[in-house]
Amino acid sequence: MRLFFRQVRPYYGLLLDHTASRRGVLANANVEVVSVSATPPRDVGLLEAIATTRAIRRYTDDPVPVGDLEQILWHAGRAPSGSNRQPFRFLVLRDGANAEAAKAVLGRAFRSGWATKRAGDGYRPSRFADSMQHYVDHFEATPVVILVCLERYRDVSPYEGASVYPACQNLLLAARALGYGGALTMWHLGVEDELRAMLQVPATVALSACITLGVPAGRHGPVKRKPLDEVVFDGRWGDRPTWITT
Repeated sequence: MRLFFRQVRPYYGLLLDHTASRRGVLANANVEVVSVSATPPRDVGLLEAIATTRAIRRYTDDPVPVGDLEQILWHAGRAPSGSNRQPFRFLVLRDGANAEAAKAVLGRAFRSGWATKRAGDGYRPSRFADSMQHYVDHFEATPVVILVCLERYRDVSPYEGASVYPACQNLLLAARALGYGGALTMWHLGVEDELRAMLQVPATVALSACITLGVPAGRHGPVKRKPLDEVVFDGRWGDRPTWITT
């Protein structure tokens, strides 16, 4: 059994087990239980989480408790932003008529987006292709969908993503730490106007990303990435660092 607690002021996540509670850790009057979950994740260090957090597109039917969701979003909101304006906003779609209708619209867009990409990019049968097909075919069953938005305070800029995408990465890492998985996509843009009208999103707000969340049907693990010496230059474009050893 996994118990999540938070300090009322300030807010920090604290992971306790039965042994810790028997030691009297709960005697602190400024601690309250916010959620209970049955399958505890293994403790994951920050660098390990960064190195192993993969896009998770298959989810079980288990819900994401609101206490866990609150912690994930709280940590997402600790991300840096230009002038610390914190313009990111999180529009959460869980259940209820409005959320279900929005998920149906998104599901249609995701299936169309993947069909176009699969045909245009020439994907052959593979585990990845199967995973993507499952993802879009079951989109409406996704436990949590989060539209990550940017509340603009100036004209549209090609650099404005710098104030919203760090929050997206924080969100995915926080989900990983609590035993969940997610995937960031942009196929919501195919139905942006419909979503804006349905969810009453102001014209001054950008729909910057769509993140799905749930309990992984698979698992996180080592990710395949290019060797470091292929993506790092030293002092001048094209000069490979001699100090890279991995």
